[in-house]
Amino acid sequence: MITTKLGDGGNTRLANGEMVSKDHARVEAYGTLDELDSFLGFAKNFLSENEKQVLEKIQRMIFSVSAELAKVEKHNKLIDEEDIEELTALVQQYEKNLDLKGFVLVGSTKESALVDICRTIARRAERRIVALSKTESVRKEILAFINRVSDLLFVIARFIEKQNKENKK
Repeated sequence: MITTKLGDGGNTRLANGEMVSKDHARVEAYGTLDELDSFLGFAKNFLSENEKQVLEKIQRMIFSVSAELAKVEKHNKLIDEEDIEELTALVQQYEKNLDLKGFVLVGSTKESALVDICRTIARRAERRIVALSKTESVRKEILAFINRVSDLLFVIARFIEKQNKENKK
């Protein structure tokens, strides 16, 4: 049932049944990941098949992180070091095709601008997760995951811009 009326007073129930305020650091963290997931879903509709697959991979990983942050007790797939290494390899793969120097003026294409919006939401999610980690236990893999996601989204946006420039030649 979607409408339970439990949230009408400003509280919500975590997956383990614990009641918390809707502005609790944990809710803020996984809520921001939910926002990132929504924007990734929007952005991938404008991307090439390869980048679309990368964003879908990130979305699947977000499900795991969000479930962990929401305290889903019987959750099978947690983000681990192997996942972080996979994201790092993707960052490096994109980065080797770029010549990054200094600051970047974002938004030269609609597609890259959408990916950059996702990147900034990922950075906000990272800040929310760091804030949560100051009061509750958060695995280091989750912090590494969200940091790597924002790095990956940055290089994907730059890659899209580079491809756009090359296609105009």
